[in-house]
Order: sequence, then structure tokens, then C-alpha cells
Amino acid sequence: MIRFLFKGLLRDKQRSLLPIIVVIIGVFLTVLMHTWIKGVFGDVVDFNAKFATGHVKIMTRGYSDKLEQLPNDLALTGVDDLLAELAVISPDIQWSSRIRFGGLVDVPDENNETKTQGPAVAWGIDLLTPGSPEAERMKIPSSIIRGRIPEKPGEILLSEDFAKRLEVEPGQIVTFFGSTMLGGMAMQNFILAGTVRFGTQAVDRGALVMDLEDARLVLDMPDAAGEVLGFFPSGLYEDDRAKALVDAFAERYHDQENLFEPTMVTLRDQNDLGSIVDYMDVVTGLISFIFILAMSLVLWNAGLLGGLRRYGEVGLRLAMGESKGQVYRSMLGEAVLIGLVGSVIGTALALGISYWLQNNGIDLSGMMKGASMMLPSVFRTQVTTPAFYVGFLPGLFATVIGTGLAGIGIYKRKTAQLFKELE
Repeated sequence: MIRFLFKGLLRDKQRSLLPIIVVIIGVFLTVLMHTWIKGVFGDVVDFNAKFATGHVKIMTRGYSDKLEQLPNDLALTGVDDLLAELAVISPDIQWSSRIRFGGLVDVPDENNETKTQGPAVAWGIDLLTPGSPEAERMKIPSSIIRGRIPEKPGEILLSEDFAKRLEVEPGQIVTFFGSTMLGGMAMQNFILAGTVRFGTQAVDRGALVMDLEDARLVLDMPDAAGEVLGFFPSGLYEDDRAKALVDAFAERYHDQENLFEPTMVTLRDQNDLGSIVDYMDVVTGLISFIFILAMSLVLWNAGLLGGLRRYGEVGLRLAMGESKGQVYRSMLGEAVLIGLVGSVIGTALALGISYWLQNNGIDLSGMMKGASMMLPSVFRTQVTTPAFYVGFLPGLFATVIGTGLAGIGIYKRKTAQLFKELE
């Protein structure tokens, strides 16, 4: 029976061509939009996790309340003991201490007078410890534009745009001015090892990266850190696990009045990322529903037009002894075949383009000027396992629903009238 239906579709292009084209277009758009949304929103979440939030983050309660001000006077102390405790509680999670702070970078001229200077947002991360994943996590090796990664204490990185604005070259000495953890003045000379471009305007405007121990020395923060970030071994944010980890940590540290008491928050509770995570799931489902509805209406109309032309065929089949139910079921079988063929072709085309966009991306940096959020400038698709089958939902449902609605007309037509139309 399947072979009979398949041959019928191949030989009667008027019956199959338009529905298959509609299915191909609908499935193609569904899969492409799915991979685009997963890629764009996934990159936003991943970028924020690596640069700012982690999958979970530990801070003091006072630091958490004034997070946007980066108040290192409320930083965590005794970090080594905290990390040892965390290694026992969750040994598979990677914990990284960081210090984020602001200050002024001063570039001297040949007379050691100020030539240029500008404000910087700095990261103190573990760059020099052998085996530290921090440099790779922030993609520093692949982001180097000039120079190299710091190899010894006293070396820093500046963002390429910031370095050009300051007119400073790798190898030159620059001076950092800021305030210490205790409110004193911090001043230290550094050698510019290289420049980087992270790909987001919010960071590249004035980023400074130094080793964690250098930051502790400059800011007078021995065995301290502003934040301790935790990253799951899968590299992906797992909401249920993050919440369970936060609850377990809260049982150990529950003094709500102590500003220096450690507290843990999840990724979705920072930088408004919770709404982005929820929005991604909602939009993905909404796109599938919209395309199912739109394709069903188009295929319904196509089925009605095709049904009018096929009344003669239906009359003949009834005259040969087929029941209306058998005719109706065979039309649904044709719809399934059309849906499968169109879904396979549409999915293949969409995945081909999605893989290309995943590797090359689309540079939207021109639209990101002045952006204050941590957004990547190159947006890419992300091909995940659901991308291989998500297109079959609208592809099959729409064809079956459209044909099912159009085929109801068979039951409304009297057999005698169908015979008459056959004549």
C-alpha cells in the first residue's frame, strides 16, 4: 500500500508538488530559527557565565547587595579554606577565584609624564598557575591581537580598542591607579604583555586582565577574592543542579545579618539571565506552533483545491468497492509520506546552513556600539540534537491536519453525487 501511494505521488505532481514545497519551506524555517535561537541565546548565557556569573557564584552578602559597584571592601576572605570546603562538597565542579575592580590606566611618555590615561574595568584571574583553565575559559589565547599572554608576575593584558585609544604597545610600561580593599590608594607599574579582543563592546571598551596574585598584591587582598565562580563539568548551565547546590550551601551559611557571610546564587539569578533562559524555551515552542498553524492552513486550502479535482478519482474508488473510511485513510497516508519527504529535505537544507553559520557566524558588531550588556558581537547558530527532529513536528502535524480537514469533505459528499461527477 505504501509503495502504491508513493508511486501515485511521484506520478501526479499536481497532487504532491505544492504540499511538499510548503512543507520544505516550513520545516526549513523552523529548524533554522530553532538553531539560531539556541545559538544566540546560548552564546549570551555562555558568555555571561564565563566572564561574570559562572554557573553558580559565591560572594559575601554585602557584596551581593552592591554587586554593580564591585565593593571589594566586602570581599570574601579566607578563600583557600573556602575552596578546600567546596572541593569536598562538590568535587566535580571547577571553582575559580576572581577579583573584579575598576581603576585608571596611565601611559607615560619618554619623560615619564602622563601621555594618555583612561578608566579600566579589570579582572584578576588565575593566569599563571599551571593547569589553570581560566585563560581557556575566557578564550584569551584565541583572542590575542598583539603580543602574548602574561607569562610572569607584573604583566597584564589590555583590550585592543583600549590599548589603541591609549596609544600603548606591547612591551611598554603602564601604571594602574585604584583603591585597595581597605580604602587606601593602589598604584603599581605593569608591563603590557599583549592586547585582546573578546568580541563584545561592553568589555572591549576598557578591559584589563591581570593574574589573580597580582590583583591581590595591588589591592591588598591576601587570600581574598571578590567572587568564587563555579562551573559544571558539562560546560552547560544545569538549573536543577544549580538550585540544589544553592540550597545545600544555604544550610551551611544561613546568618542573614552578617554582611561577610558567604552566599551562593545561580546563573539565572544574575544579570537578568533567568528571563533569557525562560524566554529561549518559550520562543522555541512558539515558533514550532506558529509554523504548524500556518502550514496547516496552507495545506488545508491546498487539500480542498486538490480534493475538488480528485472527486472523480474518489468516485471511481468508491465504485470499485472502497469505503469512505479507506479512501480517507489513504489520503492521510499520502499526507504522512508528503510530510516525511518534505521534512527530510527541509531539515537537511536547514542543517547545512546552520552548520555554516555555526562555524562562521554573522558579525553584528556595528549594531553593538555603546552596548552595556555582555553580548557577543558575532552571533552563531547552535546545532543540537533536537535540531535533527524538531522540523518533523510541523512537517508531519501540518500535513496530516491539513489533509484531515480537507478530507472531511469526502464524508459530506453523497456516493451517488460522486458517481455522477465521475461520469
